[in-house]
Amino acid sequence: MPIPVFTHPSCLKHDPGSGHPETSARLSAVLQRLQREPGVALREAEPAARDSLLTVHPAGYLATLETISAKGGGALFLDTVMSRDSWQAALGGAGAALAATAHAAQGQGHAFAAIRPPGHHALAGKGMGFCLLNNVVIAARQAQAAGLKRVLIIDWDVHHGNGTQALVETDPTIRYVSLHQYPWYPGTGAADERGVGNVFNVPRGPGKPASLYVGDLWAAIVAATADWSPDLVLISAGFDALAGDPLGGFTLEPEHYAEWTTRLRQQLPSAPIVGLMEGGYVPERLAEGVASHLRALA
Repeated sequence: MPIPVFTHPSCLKHDPGSGHPETSARLSAVLQRLQREPGVALREAEPAARDSLLTVHPAGYLATLETISAKGGGALFLDTVMSRDSWQAALGGAGAALAATAHAAQGQGHAFAAIRPPGHHALAGKGMGFCLLNNVVIAARQAQAAGLKRVLIIDWDVHHGNGTQALVETDPTIRYVSLHQYPWYPGTGAADERGVGNVFNVPRGPGKPASLYVGDLWAAIVAATADWSPDLVLISAGFDALAGDPLGGFTLEPEHYAEWTTRLRQQLPSAPIVGLMEGGYVPERLAEGVASHLRALA
């Protein structure tokens, strides 16, 4: 069976402004690349319903996002800027994340969501780091409601998912593993941040051999699952840890994401894997990273 890749056309319309690195060209490059990738089926998802967002974000925050967008856009927080279409893009992205998760929860196998804006920096009531809604935690809550009670979130974006950690660090039913550049934006993710024993941070400096990053993230995944078997694996799949990305200093290549994905399938054969696109700011490199991940999923 082909791996379904869920997306929504509204994700292409979010416009944080001229010169901003989080451009629609990122998603366009991914979608164009995947049209040439065998074993992949692109699918349009429905926008997320507000009730699904309320499992993570308070109603007042959602109303703020909708209002800013309806007024034509504006700065939500420093580098996190909305346009007129950003609210619909956020709903489309969350909807694709939920559709991919539902696919897995229904026993149909692995899936991916090709979406923007990204999500892992978003706190319950505050968008930041280009992120409006925390898609991976929204997806985790839906999965748990569908009966997949233990969720492993792996975050291989080059930046620490501070929003994700803040939203799950008191919940032992979710384990969070993050490899990220440190010290780097947003300044969180030290190794001693352990939550209730469910947080496994792997902070590493830039410019190291790729084998170090690959091995150290894998060791953390093994530690997180040594005495605990997840029902679902969600990946905050950023590809800004690729060598040459302007917003990071790691040295990974597309094949390293395939290696992690293959190891996950072998280590956790009963847990479906759902990837949700996060960062990656060289569109062609991002597209190759996504394709490599999906080939390993297929």
